[in-house]
Amino acid sequence: MAATGELIRLMNYVDDISTTLRRIVATIPMMDDEERKRLSDYMRKVEPNYASVLERLEKASK
Repeated sequence: MAATGELIRLMNYVDDISTTLRRIVATIPMMDDEERKRLSDYMRKVEPNYASVLERLEKASK
């Protein structure tokens, strides 16, 4: 099945998210406990988050 332009664009967004997450992971050792907690709380509360989008994709395909 050929990928549409929109699908390719969305996949590029996922690549950008992955790059951002790699940067966050690389920075974790340099953060203190409070910074790690604040960032994890922030990431957990943001909507939509990665897990909720995956859930919607999986539900839509059923």
